Amino acid sequence: MEGEYNAGDFNTFASSRRSTRDFLPRPVPDEVIEEIIAAGLTSPSWSNTRPFVLAVAKDEVRDRLSAEFLSRFELVKSGQGEGIFGKVKALIRRKGLPTSNWLVLKRYHKDLLPRSRRVGRELYKHMGIDRDDKEARDGFWARNYEFFGAPVELFLFTHKSLGKFAASDAGLFMQNLMLSAHSRGLGTCAQGSVAIWEDAVRKEFQISKNYSLLCGISVGYPSQSQVNKFEANRISPSEVILPEKSE
Repeated sequence: MEGEYNAGDFNTFASSRRSTRDFLPRPVPDEVIEEIIAAGLTSPSWSNTRPFVLAVAKDEVRDRLSAEFLSRFELVKSGQGEGIFGKVKALIRRKGLPTSNWLVLKRYHKDLLPRSRRVGRELYKHMGIDRDDKEARDGFWARNYEFFGAPVELFLFTHKSLGKFAASDAGLFMQNLMLSAHSRGLGTCAQGSVAIWEDAVRKEFQISKNYSLLCGISVGYPSQSQVNKFEANRISPSEVILPEKSE
C-alpha cells in the first residue's frame, strides 16, 4: 500500500552499511555525487536553516589536499619520535600542528574510552598489526590522509552560530547521504582526522569565516581489501536508553 514501508527491510539495509577504508580508483560521476547530496538534504533541520556547507574535493584539488595532509602528518610523526625536543621544535615551527579542532587529538573521556579502545584493538587485530608496531600503526593511520584511496573527499562545515545544533543537523545530513551512497554501491567513511587542518581546505575553496570544519567523508567504490571486511561492534539499545530515577 502506498505510504507503507517494511521497517525490517530498512533495518537490514541500514545495518549493512559499514565504514569503507579502501577504495578503487574508479571515478564517481558528478551526477551521482549530486544525487547523494540531494538525498542528504531530505534530512530534518533546525528551523530548516541547513546550517552547513560542503566542499567537494576531487581530481587535482583532492590530490593537493591529500599531499598537504600527508606532509603535515610526517612532520607530526617526526616530532613524536624526538621526545621533548621534538615537541619544542614543533611548537616553534608550528608546521604540522593542528590549525583547528584540537579536540580531535584529545584523549576520550573515561565514559567513552572503553568503546574507542575496543574498536581500535579489534581493527588492528583484524589487520594483523601488533600494538607495539608503531611503524605499521602510523602507516595505517596515514591512510586517513590519502582518503583511503577514495576519488572524492567531502569536507563538511557547520555554522558557528548554532554550535551543537548545527552539528546535529550535519549529522542527520551525513547519515542520509551515506545511506544513499550505500544504496548506489558506493562506500563512505566519516573522518574526524582531517578536521585538524582546516586552513588547507580553505586555501582550495571559498568558505565563509562563519563556518568551521566538522569532518570529512571519503566517497568511492569499495575495493575487496581485507580492511573492508572489518565489522565494528554495535552496541544494543539498552546501552543508550536511560533508566528512570527510582523514588
